[in-house]
Amino acid sequence: MPRGIPNPAAMYGIAPRPWGYEVSLVRNGTRYYKQFGKASYGGIEQALVQAQDWRDAVVRNVPPVARRTRAEKLRANNTTGVSGVFCQVASGGRVRAWVAKTYIGQDEILRTDFPVDSTGNAALALAIQEREKQLARMSGLARLHPAEEAIRQGMTVQPPGPRAIKRSKSEITRCTNSSGVSGVQFKMPNAGHPGYWLATTFTAGKGSVCKAFSVKEHGHDMAKSLAIAERARQLAQKLKDAEQQQLQPQPQQQKQSPPELSFQHRAGGQTARP
Repeated sequence: MPRGIPNPAAMYGIAPRPWGYEVSLVRNGTRYYKQFGKASYGGIEQALVQAQDWRDAVVRNVPPVARRTRAEKLRANNTTGVSGVFCQVASGGRVRAWVAKTYIGQDEILRTDFPVDSTGNAALALAIQEREKQLARMSGLARLHPAEEAIRQGMTVQPPGPRAIKRSKSEITRCTNSSGVSGVQFKMPNAGHPGYWLATTFTAGKGSVCKAFSVKEHGHDMAKSLAIAERARQLAQKLKDAEQQQLQPQPQQQKQSPPELSFQHRAGGQTARP
């Protein structure tokens, strides 16, 4: 979107990319970032829904700082040691007045000047006291985007429905794939060998399941079809095993941890991944 115009609520914190979507949100100097590829989730629609779900989890679990906390943060050009307090300098470099200024909201800016001529050396102390009074009128969280409050209240914009399980790298059809089906490839050990079609499926913690179909025994097309069917059977078994694993009772935890959130932290002008 053009600068100054916020993204629509559905796309808050989400940027489209040729391969899918990426989510990027900043909280107190920490950048929460994750990618959602259309190849990993079976299509561009599921990639967007997954990105929105993860974005919503970040917004709900990591709220922005309080407005007062942000207002009290010293800026690089601050010379008084107190945020919102600065001096007005007359010609010749003489301090004319100390000023306390606070932005409360749209069309509401608090400002009080303390001229040195009338208040003397107490001008700075009076400005600091006035700044504290002004900050006391500030409440709520920092407003980063109109969609944030709606997300925290559960008013999600993405449609309900089943979510696709993220595919492993072995399940993604790559541009170099010769069969058009992920996990199915043609192998030829040497130039004189007729070759075979191989179906392979990897499961984390269990390793790979492989089955080969000889071209010499079945013919090229039939061997390929058998490998594709075997690949489908392997994936179905993998999904069944995963569902059974989810149904097994999990050890009771005393405290439920928040969802895993990928992030980047900016330190010293550089971006570091944990």
